Amino acid sequence: MTAHSSPAEKRPGRLGDPTLTLHTDPRTDPQVVKALAQYGLDQDIVPAPLRPDAPREQLLEFVTAAEAGSEQLFAALVADLEPVPGLVHHTETIPGPAGNDIQLYVTRPATAPAALPGILYLHGGGMVMLKGSGPIYARFHDELAATGLVIIGVEFRNGGGELGPHPFPAGLDDCATALDWVHQHRTELGISTLTVAGESGGGNLALATAIRAKREDGLAAIDGVYALVPFISGLYGASAEEREAVLPSLVENDGYLTACDTAAIFAEVYDPGAEHATDPLCWPFHATAQDLTELPPHAISVDELDPLRDEGLAYHRALLAAGVQATCRTVAGTGHAGDLMFRAAVPAMYEATVQSVHRFAAGLRS
Repeated sequence: MTAHSSPAEKRPGRLGDPTLTLHTDPRTDPQVVKALAQYGLDQDIVPAPLRPDAPREQLLEFVTAAEAGSEQLFAALVADLEPVPGLVHHTETIPGPAGNDIQLYVTRPATAPAALPGILYLHGGGMVMLKGSGPIYARFHDELAATGLVIIGVEFRNGGGELGPHPFPAGLDDCATALDWVHQHRTELGISTLTVAGESGGGNLALATAIRAKREDGLAAIDGVYALVPFISGLYGASAEEREAVLPSLVENDGYLTACDTAAIFAEVYDPGAEHATDPLCWPFHATAQDLTELPPHAISVDELDPLRDEGLAYHRALLAAGVQATCRTVAGTGHAGDLMFRAAVPAMYEATVQSVHRFAAGLRS
């Protein structure tokens, strides 16, 4: 063994020790461990009880149960927080592309001297569950708006859960429709610039919405894109060896707050039969240089202990290679979207993410 070799036990996370959990991984922020332990989330995620090739009805039942559990957790995480003062809220209902209605949740400071930077925010949930009106997102909208932004949350159709089942491209269609409407109503909404943003599945949709806008000559609507912990590869059902070869974090951090077996089910519900496995509108990880060239400025935020970390980093590198103005940040010490979930337990981490989004949006020019 040479002086420069790296023995297996020194490799990070589960690449070096498959028995590690967020509780025992030395990289985890102690405050995050304490917060996770209250809900048993410092240990492994319970393995999914079925595989992606199970009957679709069973997959949809799994998503519905996951949605209910997630919303219960998110409600508990924000229950004791004081309301964010000085904001006004209203809801716009616009026609969707399939005869559906789309609710837009608008949050802004009660007083503002002029037009403010705007963010079209797309919620997480693997494109198959959760709501933009849910407790964790309502809180995030408020925290962002309090920094001097106009936030428009989009209630798009999901692949499963209460707002499903509507597989790809239904949710993306709704996001594109919302983008067009908001762009056409910038003056009424008091928006100076418009960032498309989202986390996890919403990060997927934010990136895909930008690619779609380019294909449809609609980039004038988007001044910037901010994707947090984006869920974009679709590779979650591959073997551990295949995942490690392409995106090592899919093995290194598997089971930390989220797990590849669950992600693979979400991917199947969103994209049945993997029919669009390499379509960048479905899975932006597969975008080509041609897809990315001339896109507006992007920001990518990833979490150190997230299975999805490396796909976000890879997308950032692809943006740079295509000549797109892009920045990237890594939040140390937490798993998937932990910097957005644990407002009370790790306020400095949460605030840093809020300020990162604010700085990006406020620094854009229309």
